Parts: sequence; structure tokens; C-alpha cells
Amino acid sequence: MRRATNIVPLRRGAIRPRRRTGRDSEHAEQAALFRWAEFARVRLPELALLFAIPNGGHRNKVTAARLKVEGVKRGVPDVCLPVARNGAHGLWIELKAGRGRPTPEQIGWIRALRRQGYVAAICRGWEEARSLIEGYLTADPQCGRVLATRNTLTQGGDCEQAG
Repeated sequence: MRRATNIVPLRRGAIRPRRRTGRDSEHAEQAALFRWAEFARVRLPELALLFAIPNGGHRNKVTAARLKVEGVKRGVPDVCLPVARNGAHGLWIELKAGRGRPTPEQIGWIRALRRQGYVAAICRGWEEARSLIEGYLTADPQCGRVLATRNTLTQGGDCEQAG
């Protein structure tokens, strides 16, 4: 029998659910997005190009130093879809869970990517990211309205986009 991964044993055999950290929640949201993308590839074959940038997480000093020398940069968005649509070169998504907030480095990257002709957005949860991706790939006008009306990073709601 498999043991649940979100259960932490206590003294005398009692168990309680493990509290999720923000990083755990973002991991779960991103994993859900990529599970959806795998199934949706039948309808949207461009999703085969969707990939994640493994920038987050705690690392020891040696690994962090090696990655920095190799070109890893703080704030790069979590997900990229390098497919051109409607004048944009591709789509970059910073995925946030719960009340997570973008860092100044993440905001800077999103703004820089937009200046270079990419669609770049912060999405709260995998469902918002899915809606943005579907709208981007199918040229859904509703997606365009969401992006046009959410032009600051301080607003809440669906897929915020840097202005």
C-alpha cells in the first residue's frame, strides 16, 4: 500500500496533514498545468513545445554558484511556449499560487519580455494559465480583452500582464 505524501507522522502513531508551503503549492499548480497540456496536445499540438524553467527552489551554495556561472538568472518566468501568434513571438507565464506575489526581478523580466514582443503574464493558478494559453493559441478575443484590461502587476484576478 502506498503512503500518502502529504501525511506527517506524529508521536504515538497519530498523523496529521502536512502544511503546504508557497513553493509546494506553486509546484502543484505547475504540475497540474503540464498534466492538462499533455492531454490537450491532441487538440492543440503546439503544446508539445511548452516547457518549464527550473529556476526556483533552495540549493546549496556550490550548486547555486555553478548555475549562476552557467547563466541561470533570477526572476525568469516559470513557463514558456515558444510559438508565435498574432504578432507575438511567444508566451511566457509566471505562475503564482494562493497569495504569492511576484518579486521585483520577475516583474522586470515580464516587462522586458513584453518590450521584445512576447506575451508575458502572471497567472494565479493553473486554470488561469490554461485559459491564457488556450486564448493565445486560438486567438480568442476574450483572452485579448483580459490582457488589455489587466495592464498592471498590482491588480488581482485573471492573468495579470506587465505594462
